Amino acid sequence: MNSARVYDYLLGGKDSQDIDRDVAGQMLSSAPEIKTVAWFCRSFALKAVEMAADAGVRQFLDLGSGIPNSPNVHEVAQEIDPSARVVYVDYDPVVHAHCDALLAKPDGVTALLGDVRRPHDILDQLKNHTLIDFNEPVAITLIGVLHYVMDSEDPAGIIAAFRDQLAPGSYLAITHGSLDSAQEILQVLAGNKGTSAQVAFRSPAQTEAILAGFELLEPGVVPVQHWLRPDLPETRMVMDAAICRKP
Repeated sequence: MNSARVYDYLLGGKDSQDIDRDVAGQMLSSAPEIKTVAWFCRSFALKAVEMAADAGVRQFLDLGSGIPNSPNVHEVAQEIDPSARVVYVDYDPVVHAHCDALLAKPDGVTALLGDVRRPHDILDQLKNHTLIDFNEPVAITLIGVLHYVMDSEDPAGIIAAFRDQLAPGSYLAITHGSLDSAQEILQVLAGNKGTSAQVAFRSPAQTEAILAGFELLEPGVVPVQHWLRPDLPETRMVMDAAICRKP
């Protein structure tokens, strides 16, 4: 099972295998709204990229990027400014291979192999290959990543490592599994404890604390669909989202 391929399947992609589809099917049987939440998160990520690009940001760093699924970050950013540069980072060699193959053609687009749990390794790669100019604003997207980082792995420290390198006017957009999810959803997820798919859902206040040092934009840390449209349904699985800016 590969979590990136499971997510790709939930988004309607074609890069999954039988085992991935079986896992997705088990998840959907317990929590059918997972597919809806995946689409909300995807739409939110693209909205965040568009917001940053409209504000003049021309460098984008997609951490935990997953298997490319169109439209992707570079397509949205380069639609606004063809000179925008995008770096996709994922720790999964399967994802990296997909990114290298599918993203080989666009100018200004690079794929790196890196684990968000080791932020300084990623930052060193970005600097050594001059992929990102940290003297200029950067927009970072972390979609559905931080809840895979356990408390012992210091998610706030990871965010701080990137924040400290960013120029003022940089953006950070995240989605994070919420403890406001229904108990039956949390119980299903608890069954993954000790596996590569274990998650640490957090309260909105805990998620906000991870973002210390950034200025939260309205409406703050709220269910992801609240960032999109007022008529979208609530879901038993709650995925919080936030966009913030380095002052």
